[in-house]
Amino acid sequence: MNPTRIYVDADACPVKDEIYRVAIRHGLPVSVVAGNFIRVPQDQLIERIAAGSGMDAADDWIAERAGKGDIVITSDIPLASRCVKAGADVIAPNGKPFTEQSIGMTLAVRNLMTDLRSSGEVTGGPKSYSPRDRSAFLSALDQTIRRIQRQRAQQPAQDQG
Repeated sequence: MNPTRIYVDADACPVKDEIYRVAIRHGLPVSVVAGNFIRVPQDQLIERIAAGSGMDAADDWIAERAGKGDIVITSDIPLASRCVKAGADVIAPNGKPFTEQSIGMTLAVRNLMTDLRSSGEVTGGPKSYSPRDRSAFLSALDQTIRRIQRQRAQQPAQDQG
């Protein structure tokens, strides 16, 4: 069984430094995926992936690899949907988890907002990132790692039973 890996959709991620600190503390490998070059700390647990400049190159790279027991950090709703379907745990940078129960509605709202914006109905973007969002993210990431580790620790006992 491979260790839990954290995949970071890095191009617009405001919590990269927090992810690195938590991952190193837990000894988890991190794949930092961006369209082009992105600076990452020099640490054997952290790998930088320049997925290419194609429209969804970074998203595709992550979606092809993330699965059960992995964690994906993204605010990209279509990518979150693909990764949830693959069994990965997905967390937005504000700490909000994407789950099988929530992703359908989240995707529908996103598509509706895109349609409204393109018809000129909606102006303004997402609200700014706050210290409360950062704190909620750190808590969600830590809880997710601990839950996955507990589940993995119980697995061999269940497999033998």
